[in-house]
Order: sequence, then C-alpha cells, then structure tokens
Amino acid sequence: MSEDKVAVSELLGTTFFVTGLCTLIQTTLGVRLPLVQGCSASFLTQAITLMRSRKCPNVDSIPDGNMTSNVTSSPILHSGSDAYRETWTLRIREVQGSILVASMFEIMIGCTGTLGFILRFVGPLTITPTLTLIGLSLFRSGTNMASGQWWIAITTVVLFTLSSQYLRNVEVPVPGLSKLSLSRRLPLFSLFPILIGIFGTWAICAILTATSLLPEHPEKWGYIARTDIGIDVLKDASWFRVPYPGQWGIPTISAAGVFSMLIAVIVTMIDAVGNVYACATIAEAPPLPGNVVNRGIFMQGVCCMLAGLWGTGNGTTTASDSMSIIGITKVASLRVIQTCGVMLMIFGCFGKFGALFTTIPTPIIGGMLMTIFGIISGVGLSFLQFIDLNSFRNMFILGVSLFFGISMPNWLMENQEAIKTGSDFLDQVLNILLSTSMFVGAVVGFVLDNTIPGTDSERGLTAWKEHKLAGTMDLRTMKRLKIYELPLINKYFHNSRIAKHIPFCFMSLWPIDKVAKTCDISCESVNSEIMVSKETVYSITDSVKL
Repeated sequence: MSEDKVAVSELLGTTFFVTGLCTLIQTTLGVRLPLVQGCSASFLTQAITLMRSRKCPNVDSIPDGNMTSNVTSSPILHSGSDAYRETWTLRIREVQGSILVASMFEIMIGCTGTLGFILRFVGPLTITPTLTLIGLSLFRSGTNMASGQWWIAITTVVLFTLSSQYLRNVEVPVPGLSKLSLSRRLPLFSLFPILIGIFGTWAICAILTATSLLPEHPEKWGYIARTDIGIDVLKDASWFRVPYPGQWGIPTISAAGVFSMLIAVIVTMIDAVGNVYACATIAEAPPLPGNVVNRGIFMQGVCCMLAGLWGTGNGTTTASDSMSIIGITKVASLRVIQTCGVMLMIFGCFGKFGALFTTIPTPIIGGMLMTIFGIISGVGLSFLQFIDLNSFRNMFILGVSLFFGISMPNWLMENQEAIKTGSDFLDQVLNILLSTSMFVGAVVGFVLDNTIPGTDSERGLTAWKEHKLAGTMDLRTMKRLKIYELPLINKYFHNSRIAKHIPFCFMSLWPIDKVAKTCDISCESVNSEIMVSKETVYSITDSVKL
C-alpha cells in the first residue's frame, strides 16, 4: 500500500475522521473526561505480526530501489492499478474484521463490569513487560525507515529531545487578550515537541532538496529523504472526500487475526484504566466511580468497532499525551476536547490535508517512531516504581518475562514452520500469538507473578491500589460527581431500579452504605445529622445538604 500514495492519504483521512468521532463519543457518552481517543501501538504491533505471514506482490515503482517485505514470484503489479488496490484492500479488510470481532469482547467486559475482577490478578509485574515489549518489538520498523538517511532521522530525534526535555521550561510570548496584558507566555516547546521535530526536519529536507545536496538518483543512499518524491499525490488526491463504513470492501474474519487483535484489546483496556485515573487526578476531577470506568471501557469497545467498520487499520484507545497537555496548559475542559474532535473530523474530509502528510520523508517518520517507541517502553518501565526492586523474586519475574518476550518471537520469525500440531488452524493461531512479544511477555509475567509466593507489598499491589484510588471521597466531592452524568438522558434513570444494577450505568454504584464507608461516617449520621436522603445520594444532585 505504501506505493499508492493516494490510498495512503485516504487512509490518513479516515484515521483523522474516526479519531475525531471516537473522541466526541468518549467525552460525551463515555468517561466524560478531557481525553483524546487515538490510534494504539498495540494494534499496530498485532497488524504487523499478522501481515508478516502474508506475501506481498512485486511492485514496479519503488523509490529507494529495494523492497523490505517478502516478495513472491507473482506478476509485477503497477502501483495505483485496480489489481494493486485489490491486493492491499484484501489485507486491510482482514485487519478490519479482526478488530470488529475483538472489540465485541471489550464491549462485553464494559457491559458486565468484569474488568475489576480481571485487574485483581494484573499487577505491575504483568503490566511492565507488556507495555515495555510494545516499544521494543517495533524497533525494526523505526530502524528500517530511519536507515534511508540516518542523519535526517537523528536530526528529528535531536529536535524532539531539545523541545521535550532541554527547552521544556522555556516559555514563549504568545499574542492573546487577557485582563492584564495583550500577550501570555506558554511553554510551546513542551506542548508541540512532535510537530517541532517533524516540521523542523521537514524544512531542512526541503532546503537540502532545493540545493541538490540530497542525491537525485533513486539508487543512491539518502534519496528517500528528498521532499519532491511522490509530490504528485497533492495533485491526484481529491479536495473533498467523506470516509464511510466499508469503503475498502466487506471486512473478512480469520481466527489468527481475531486472536491477534484480542491481545491488543486487552492491553489497551488495561492502559485505558490507568489513563482515565491519571486524567481524573491531573484534571482535579472527583475520584472515578467504578461504573464510569466500565462505561468508558464499553464506549472504547464501541469506538474500536467503528474503527473496524471505517477501516483505519488500527483500533482506538485513550491518548496518554492528553494528561501532559492538561498539566501544562491547565485546561481540562470537555468543550475544548470536543471541539478538537470536530476539527479532526473536518480535516479528515479534506483529501489534500491527508495527502500533504504522505509527502513527509520516510527517515523523518523513522526517527520519530524510534523516539515514540522508546517513550512507550519507558512508560512500561515506570510501573517498576510500585514493586520492591530489592526482591529477587521480582527481578526474576521481570527478567524472564522480558527475555522470553524478545527471544521467542524472534526465533519464530526465523523458523516460521517450526510449529506443527497437525491442525492448520491451531498452527496459524499459535504462530500469531507466540510471534507477539507483548503476549509472550504478559503471559510469562502474569503466570509467574500469580504463582510464585510473595506479599502484596512485595508484588506492588498495595502501592498500585493506593495509586489508582488516590483522592478522598466526601460529600462535597460526591456533589461534583455530576460531571460524570450522561447529558440529557441521565434524568430518566434517577428513579429506575433496573439502572441501579447495570454495571456501566451511573446510578449503580453509590448507595448510602458505600458513602458511609468511604467517608468514614456511620449510616445514622448520614441520615440524621447531614440529612442526605437515599434518593439524593443516588442522583448526586444539588439537593445534597452540607
């Protein structure tokens, strides 16, 4: 697909559109926190693993003169032709169908409220290898792109590092109206490190291209960094194109693909739980009721299903970058995030907008991927703060899970015919699962952590629970829980007995005894001294008397 630049621009436009749509859904009907929904590296890892078993045809137009994918003896296909388009749409339809089926599992988990039960057995020693191996397993993708021109890739990394680390506290005057002055100072470098890295290096590549300092012959090293490669896509792409469900054809389903994407769904669910708790803390929102988290997981499953229907080639999850932006700007407004969602949907409908991004030189993308994947690995390692690193038990589990998560998939890549159970179906499923680094690492870490004896404090469960439940719940805080109520329709659930038993309904979690237990006061004092009625506690309205 990479040789069909118009198709890539259409896929980018679809991704923008669905990301904006999912952001609107999650902020309106989901957890109702200022969280942007975005693509996940977990789904990308699984898609790459799934496609490794699919052979690619020969293509007649390859800018750098070589193919990194497996090539068969099939006839040469012209990029942009109907036959070539059918070749890559077959693959993306398989990814679509796999995400569609796997997202139903996430919807079921959100509806039934079983996520809390699952998380009882998932601790930092399971999360650490899972998230760390997501980044480590993708190093080949970033390296292959960066190798087209290492100096350009390194420049991207340097600009990103300067902006996000060395200059993060530098505030730049920005024009704007306020009560005291006509300008304000913002830390623009820490707000836009990715944009600075990409557009700064892109400008350098444009200068090098204009001055002919980059090779003009496709066979020479560094040619791929030129900015005039594929510039025709800006002319060929349509001005206006609205993405729609099933635009690549009817999604197909394979067992290997479903199991592969199911792993990504589980990982993103765990990641989303951490993100929503972190966002509530940074945004100074009241502590999250469990049913609101269930509702968020339910809506995230719905969003993944929409991504499968539209065909983004990826699922959606909460973007961790949202928390850092909220912390810097001190803006945690739902309206701001919802406006961004609408803008993403509008940009996704402009074909030229997506086409512009396809002209970014590959080494720039490679350098940025190397940085982002490194950050993902760092986020995974950050969970080590909860465990006892002086414990040999913990060091053993961590080392073994990381080692097996790297060695097993790499060995299977070189020995793809090694698994022979006598069943083609089982062979395909096992090959996909055992070729996934985060799956192998997560399983090894999960089994060892739950079978090797150790105290909750040693395993990090005590500190992990305290981190998730940070914040106190008093009656004033309960009054603020209205922010989690669904707009317009929540009033219809106030007197519904059925709603109180639905795991993802707002009315199902806060009876009097829960309030009394959390606030460390007796039920009698709640009923008599503070005069809070049971109906009031359920509805969390302004009638709470303090």
